[in-house]
Amino acid sequence: MNALTALPTRKDEAWRYSAVEALVGADLDAWRAIDVPAGESYRECLTIEDSESTELRRLRVSIGESARCELFAVIAAGRLGRIEVEVRLAKGAHFELGGVTLGGRDTVREFVTRVVHAEPEATSNQVIRSVHWGKGTGNFLGQIDVVRDAQKTDAAQSFKGLLLEKGASVNAVPQLEIFADDVKCAHGASVGQLDETARFYMAARGLSPELARRLLVQAFIGDAFVALDDEAERERLMGVALAKLDLHL
Repeated sequence: MNALTALPTRKDEAWRYSAVEALVGADLDAWRAIDVPAGESYRECLTIEDSESTELRRLRVSIGESARCELFAVIAAGRLGRIEVEVRLAKGAHFELGGVTLGGRDTVREFVTRVVHAEPEATSNQVIRSVHWGKGTGNFLGQIDVVRDAQKTDAAQSFKGLLLEKGASVNAVPQLEIFADDVKCAHGASVGQLDETARFYMAARGLSPELARRLLVQAFIGDAFVALDDEAERERLMGVALAKLDLHL
């Protein structure tokens, strides 16, 4: 980290629920650029699955006219595991994000996004699922900006959190700043526990409590990867998530 770079505090909106004390020694200037040329498609699948220290992934994404960018990610490790994405969309471009956070103990795993619809007719969709236990925390801070000339924008965010134990927490902060008047922008956020009716139904048909729990969580996090049409990559990401879950179960 550059010696002149001050550490953020929880007064900073993008770090409101984060483990800022875990940032000492982290390189906050390490942004990676992704430029998707007009008419092209780009996909990347990211995982944070091994480290127990602080792990940051910071991406700046520029999507050209009628281009498409898809990011899918699992954050299942790190005292602080954070993927931060800044996106700018040109006319007719599309951005897709599917993400999952999992963890227990005293850990924080989070997605922080800012999606700027800079030109007309662009679309974006973000689906985040968080599963936490112990004293684990899952966060999603997602901002959508629609500039005055970005008519026909269609942008959506969906966040759902699942708490497996008391003491765990999830936080969702959706933010919309819209200056155009012909747009569709939607966001939804919910937090809950496992469906006890479904668990009882599965137990009545001979499934063990552990297997029933695993299947219900698997279905829950699978929503984040519905848009991923690469079966091998989808199975890999699900495998990372379920391996973390199995350690808890």
